[in-house]
Amino acid sequence: MEIPVIPLGELPPCPVAPDALQGIPRQQTNPSRWQGQAQWRDFVAALQADSVEVIEADGMRGVYQTDAGGLANGLCHGVVMAESAEQIAILMKRAQEFAVPVTLRGGGLTTEGESVAYGGVMLDMTGMKKVVAVDTEALTVRTQPGIFWHRLAEVLRRDGMDYLSAPLNLTSSVGGTIGVGGIDVNSCKYGCSADQVLSLQIVTPTGEVLECSDNENPEWFERIILGYGQFGIITEVTLRIRPYTPMRMHYFYYASLRSAIEDLQQLDANEVCDYSGILTMMDKAITLLVGFDSAQQEKIFFDQWRGQLKGGSELGFGLRLIGYYVLHPWRIREALFLLNRKRDLFPDLQPPEHMCNGELLDRTAVFSRAVWKHWGHKHMVIPDLATNVDKFVEAVERGNEVCKKYFKHYTLYCVGIRLREDHQAHYELSSIPPDAKGISYGCEFEPMLDERDYSRDELQSFKNDIYDIGVDMQTSYYRFGGMMKGYIRRALGDEVVNKHLAMKRELDPAMILNRDVIF
Repeated sequence: MEIPVIPLGELPPCPVAPDALQGIPRQQTNPSRWQGQAQWRDFVAALQADSVEVIEADGMRGVYQTDAGGLANGLCHGVVMAESAEQIAILMKRAQEFAVPVTLRGGGLTTEGESVAYGGVMLDMTGMKKVVAVDTEALTVRTQPGIFWHRLAEVLRRDGMDYLSAPLNLTSSVGGTIGVGGIDVNSCKYGCSADQVLSLQIVTPTGEVLECSDNENPEWFERIILGYGQFGIITEVTLRIRPYTPMRMHYFYYASLRSAIEDLQQLDANEVCDYSGILTMMDKAITLLVGFDSAQQEKIFFDQWRGQLKGGSELGFGLRLIGYYVLHPWRIREALFLLNRKRDLFPDLQPPEHMCNGELLDRTAVFSRAVWKHWGHKHMVIPDLATNVDKFVEAVERGNEVCKKYFKHYTLYCVGIRLREDHQAHYELSSIPPDAKGISYGCEFEPMLDERDYSRDELQSFKNDIYDIGVDMQTSYYRFGGMMKGYIRRALGDEVVNKHLAMKRELDPAMILNRDVIF
């Protein structure tokens, strides 16, 4: 089935929010609530006649009122628990007929209200969380999309298998991750989570059930992967997997962001390690993470590459840091924060119950637990930038200055993302920068919000300043959301936005699927 493209001159008015202007304070406001109460009862009756249950109890609807970002709030009219592709197909046909918006939700880990419904139906995809089949010879798994990554890892381990690349926060759903990318410390080797997809079963916005891949219905495959839920609903996915291996992790310490990034990029360019990334405590303590799946690869690193790194050992770095604070005693509170942060965080990255002979046996449990324990908050505030290799240092340094402007304490998380050779077709609407070749880089800017309460406007202003860097540098972002609709044309250009808006209008005539996320 070929996706038609409407000539740009025939497009109706664009619903994307007006472009925001740099230097002008902006607030994120919820989209307007769907005003369709008149057709709601007929819509529900039609679904009930088709044996599709709609839950309208206040308590159930309230569960979905906000997302992990905590800045957007909305209430759906009713909830449908996903059960099968056939059930979802019926829902979408009726939704088109009655023009009722349908919002998808997996783990609810969106940060700009993308999985919050402002009226209409909330389709909870966690109702579809079965692993269909594991093929240890072909190294594939077929699974439903509502399963969380940590649960998928548990199932794969029974057969001695593991996922290739998953988001660092493993309470994300598989289907939701595929729609936005998914970045891990081994994305420098395997690419983002979405790149592991071999095929999909989808339900189109008009209720047709299709299989798609690079060879079957490839135009659908290109739109669904990294498509931010605009062009269809994933109901099954086939992913590449690999044999399970424990992880051997090493940490090197820097006082300079630039030096750490240069070393990270050198290791990634030469494919030295299996895992890599940068984790900082402000810009005072920068840690380069280097990991391996085998002792052999680890030995090559120490024989040939360790001496080229500018970073030092924990002891040497610690002594230099002590010397700095002895000479700057008025910063003693900062020193105490760093000490306490290290004392609390690092044991959880290498807990003894998950270690054996220096190997981390279960990174799934360790990393996912650490994310929520040390970065969890009622607001998940993680604006991010993605750039090509050459722009990354400047983007991170500029973003670091924004962090210092708003917060006493913050963390940066930097990682490389290996790109598909044919990435342009797959990443066209995505957050992967179009000028990246071979590998791109991303940085999350994460404030530590434990010292005081911040207003919604303060947090949104911080995000805006990070996003403005991306616009100014002509880079991109990990994700698009409600707040970023004002940036999408400036980030991607009119031609790309108009092309995908035309596809959206053709494939989703009532414009009901995940409305107000991008379009």
